[in-house]
Amino acid sequence: MDLRKLKTLIDLVAESDIAELEVTEGESKVRIVKSSAMPQNQMVMLPSAGVQQYSAPAAPAAAPAAPAAAPAPAVAAEPTGHVVKSPMVGTFYRSSAPGAPAFVEVGANIKEGDTLCIIEAMKLLNEIDADVSGVVTKILVENGQPVEFGQPLFVIG
Repeated sequence: MDLRKLKTLIDLVAESDIAELEVTEGESKVRIVKSSAMPQNQMVMLPSAGVQQYSAPAAPAAAPAAPAAAPAPAVAAEPTGHVVKSPMVGTFYRSSAPGAPAFVEVGANIKEGDTLCIIEAMKLLNEIDADVSGVVTKILVENGQPVEFGQPLFVIG
């Protein structure tokens, strides 16, 4: 089927009320499906309303978030040591497997290159190694918690 005939068919579908057209010519087969903007907009609006419903309970949680801003100065006090930050977005794991001992605990002496944790990103397990030697003074993330790029994970003193 030549390109001009194909363009004509696309224009006909776009200008008409039909949603789908299938044409067979010899061994060639073309199927043109019109995507309507109206159902797509409705689909977008429905999940958006669901998000607003979930956001409404989060609004009262904003009041407790104000006291959570109090630990922010504690974060400012943490630079007494070296802060190890997440190099990627993913899920934080303290051990190599469920039930296995954690790589490090608070108070553990570590050397540069020791594994601190694993971050799972897109079904890949990425070991996060210490970039300095010292003592782990704080673990800032809970096991199984999602982490963002640049989020502080550990403080090493």
